[in-house]
Amino acid sequence: MEWLADRVILVWGVRRALLAIGAGAIGVLALPPFGFFAAMFVSFTLLVWLIDGAASPPGSGIVRRLWPAFFTGWLFGFGYFVAGLWWLGHALMIDAEQFAWALPLAILGLPAFLAIFYGLAAALARLLWSDGFGRIAALAFGFGLLEWLRSFVFTGFPWNAIGYGMMPTPLMMQSAHLIGMLGVTVLSVFVFAAPALLGTRQGAIPGIGLAILLFGAHLGYGYYALHQPEPAFRADAKAPVVRIVQPNIDQEAKQNTASDRTAIFEQHLALTAAPPREGGKRPDIIVWPETALPFILTDNSDALTRMADVLSDDQILITGAVRAEDMGPGMPPRYYNSIYVIDGKGQIIGAADKVHLVPFGEYVPFESVLENFGIANIVEMPGGFSAAARRGLLTLPSSIRLYPLLCYEIIFPNEMTPDIERADAIVNVTNDAWFGDTPGPYQHFQQARVRAVEYGLPLIRSANSGISALVDARGRVVSGLDLNQDGFIDATLGSVTQSPIGRSSRFLCFWLCLGFMGSIGGISRVGFI
Repeated sequence: MEWLADRVILVWGVRRALLAIGAGAIGVLALPPFGFFAAMFVSFTLLVWLIDGAASPPGSGIVRRLWPAFFTGWLFGFGYFVAGLWWLGHALMIDAEQFAWALPLAILGLPAFLAIFYGLAAALARLLWSDGFGRIAALAFGFGLLEWLRSFVFTGFPWNAIGYGMMPTPLMMQSAHLIGMLGVTVLSVFVFAAPALLGTRQGAIPGIGLAILLFGAHLGYGYYALHQPEPAFRADAKAPVVRIVQPNIDQEAKQNTASDRTAIFEQHLALTAAPPREGGKRPDIIVWPETALPFILTDNSDALTRMADVLSDDQILITGAVRAEDMGPGMPPRYYNSIYVIDGKGQIIGAADKVHLVPFGEYVPFESVLENFGIANIVEMPGGFSAAARRGLLTLPSSIRLYPLLCYEIIFPNEMTPDIERADAIVNVTNDAWFGDTPGPYQHFQQARVRAVEYGLPLIRSANSGISALVDARGRVVSGLDLNQDGFIDATLGSVTQSPIGRSSRFLCFWLCLGFMGSIGGISRVGFI
């Protein structure tokens, strides 16, 4: 290991750049659909050694001193995000004639921007760098702080945060309930980087010892949590049977002619009306995916009649749809990406609008300027979508409370409002058909499962082309449909996790983890350890 560490530390020029990019790309093997979490040990061990060798001339100013570390971290991040997000280009090829020109921006431009966060993380760590194990604590501090910033700066995009690499299975997801995904990220970087100490020896015993302790606690708590007895469902409500519909409709068909749209609607109705499988109970709640309705529901009263025809009086349908809001005479309508709740009589009894929109997918930032350059939304909607002012619960007639999240809203761990603590389940509707048979839908599903564990709530997830599932509050799939399957699943909704850990306490735990690592890094930097 010492020989290898020396070779990596001393590598220079193009080979150094390629090694940094490759180190980041290797880490993607820890993410779905691969789930080989050990790849992160290789990735971060190489990063530590590369930062060890990121030296600057003596007497340099602070910017020049930190630049080699920043650039190393940026190259690492660029490799990580290109390898992990290349599939975003698939959405542009749905309408290649209009959007193919933007492929380089999606495949290389976005990763280049996101890599700035990892460059800053490496530079921040370099400020606290030392010869002992404090430097991997400094790296954990830098990545933890910058992953937190990545979750909200410029609207935020915390997709594939490093902590997800430590959570490939339910056993390894449970720590998120205590310290949140961001807390897991902080401690994961320390654990993943610990093997680097074997190559430089200094601080190896305490550093690797602490990493083993953290990793053991991570697995131990996971085993403990998964073997706790399941709590009963709310005393004042019956645990409902939920039918999750996955029609698996090609994205091009969803954007085609009126006849295609009629067929799409009828396909959803047929899956809704299908009898339960042998021995199964009739569903109480039916869930359709995001924008399942290929028209404006309030402009089509016949659609509500057709829904009432296939629903029993006591059944509830939850569906994704585009909602139009009339803004008055001479004004164009305002459109929302929404969820409707419809009862057995075909009446709309509840709705929730998307709060966190996708930039360039559902709206164009600085639209008045960028439209002059031919930049438009990928989703065809005049003027794009509008964002809701706030998010609230969907309360069903049975008194069951659902926390609604549309599409990628579920990847934002700290955007959940306090209302989520009163919910009985999370309902997430999405349309990942935009991304085809790529790692994207698998990554999205893993992050949704972690969110269920984080908040201790079962997850009802309906995705147009998959992955649809009912997930329990511990992140275990109760029943599901894989990618590119069509059909439905019926399953009984489970209970919430009984735990004293709340939303604010979990966020406090993240800051304690961050402070712990920052303190080790700082104390090591001044030479006390």
